[in-house]
Amino acid sequence: MAGHSKFKNIMHRKGAQDAKRAKVFTRLGKELSVAVKQGIDPDGNPRLRAAIAACRAANMPKDNIDKVLKKAESGDLSDFSEIRYEGFGPEGVAIIVEALTDNKNRTASEVRTIFNKFNGNLGENGSVSYLFDKVGSIIYPSTAGDIDKFIEFSIENDTKDIIENGDYYEIITNLENFNEIRESLTCNFGDPENAEIIWKSKNLLQISASSVPAVFKLVSGLDDCEDVQNVFYNFEMDDKDLNLI
Repeated sequence: MAGHSKFKNIMHRKGAQDAKRAKVFTRLGKELSVAVKQGIDPDGNPRLRAAIAACRAANMPKDNIDKVLKKAESGDLSDFSEIRYEGFGPEGVAIIVEALTDNKNRTASEVRTIFNKFNGNLGENGSVSYLFDKVGSIIYPSTAGDIDKFIEFSIENDTKDIIENGDYYEIITNLENFNEIRESLTCNFGDPENAEIIWKSKNLLQISASSVPAVFKLVSGLDDCEDVQNVFYNFEMDDKDLNLI
């Protein structure tokens, strides 16, 4: 299982995400609240367009989206700050944590506690981010179309890469054209299953079977933190070790 992007992360956590639907909506709502600060008109605010698209992909009720937008118009939104944490897990696994919080001290304390609890070390910003590229990731189920059509689209639209993995395709884009390509893909293939900006590992670290439980406890603990939006990591593992989780 590769941890270089949310692609695999989504698949191994899908059951948990389904069970924690309210938490998914909370995260999406926070992203909307931050994105809308750049303007309430989606046509002039690419981040807001992306946030709304993510909400729709997660089947968030339209009323929930409209509620956030109306609060923005009235200036009644919570003031969330974006924070990135970087650190290491067992066997030197590199981890990036993205959070949206209204209390930086609380979030920093919780993230540090989780790293310490599961044999990790919280580092300074820049301590691991150089091991990743910040890119766009757009994911479709293979039922959305033939892989050749997606490859043709990728070539014509100058994407960075396209990855076929089982029942999914992942299109990797530059940050600059992420929204443009996502919207073009939507016109050609329908709504993606997931589309977001990710930290994609430049190289994957193979971890031993003995470290699998500890690494996943750390990643899951961070992911369960209320203020955490995303967790990215650079490890991979043999599929046969999945039963150790």
